[in-house]
Amino acid sequence: MNKVFVIWLSMVFLLTAISASADDSSAPPAKRIVALAPHIVENLYAIGAGERIVGTVEYADYPAEANQIPRIGGYHGIALEKLLALSPDLVIAWQGGNQQADLDKLEQLGIKVVYSETKDLKQIPHSLRWLGRLTALKENAEQVARRFEQGLEKLQERYRSAAPVSVFYQLWPAPMMTVNGTTWIHQTLEVCGASNVFADATTAYPQISIENVLHTKPQVIVIPQEKSKKAQPKIDWHNWPEIPAAKHQQYIEVNADLLHRYTSRVLEGLGGLCDKLDASRTYYQKLTTTEN
Repeated sequence: MNKVFVIWLSMVFLLTAISASADDSSAPPAKRIVALAPHIVENLYAIGAGERIVGTVEYADYPAEANQIPRIGGYHGIALEKLLALSPDLVIAWQGGNQQADLDKLEQLGIKVVYSETKDLKQIPHSLRWLGRLTALKENAEQVARRFEQGLEKLQERYRSAAPVSVFYQLWPAPMMTVNGTTWIHQTLEVCGASNVFADATTAYPQISIENVLHTKPQVIVIPQEKSKKAQPKIDWHNWPEIPAAKHQQYIEVNADLLHRYTSRVLEGLGGLCDKLDASRTYYQKLTTTEN
């Protein structure tokens, strides 16, 4: 008999055929978890449930212990037989980052699947508390959630009245992409008192040209350091001194893992981003004073 079929048949009998809702508090706490996104892994470790993760995906590399977790796939798909062999009692998926066909198969096989749907900074504490309920680690999760809420509130208060500084967020160099006002990254810029020059773009992650950047004349260019298997080309912005950011060499590099993942660590990335943007803000304020 085919080995994969045997595993599948066993799982059908062993697991309850259910697609879990986010608030399924009546179920027993998860002990063997497959986490299908790096941010889910990070948040589980943050609340003390990291040792329960038996499988995960590519790029789930924080904390260091996460690198020892078996890999069962990535954004392009899940190795179903590998996942089944791990005998998870819970799969936590990211609907925006996993293949829906794979998730549908898991549910059809009777595997309990729940979905992490964080899309807003203020939803991170909710996500942490939700994981706390799923793992019966409510107190741990509450402490982490409250620290995040307090840290975010302090940053928001600090920059609430800051003078605006216009920013181009270079999400990706080739093809060149940025973010509009509906995105997570836009929210981080808002916390720092920055103005996103492509906030009004019609798509969330528009593909743009050098000419578009020339037209918007940002004072600062933010360049995230993103992990990639292929080296990405560098854009020599010095060739376009018509752009204030290029003329005044106001480039900011940020850690994409800190800012782009929906985790409690985003506060660390956000604090660094705000500090660097504030330095650029001060630079332009001094420049204006000198010119006047």
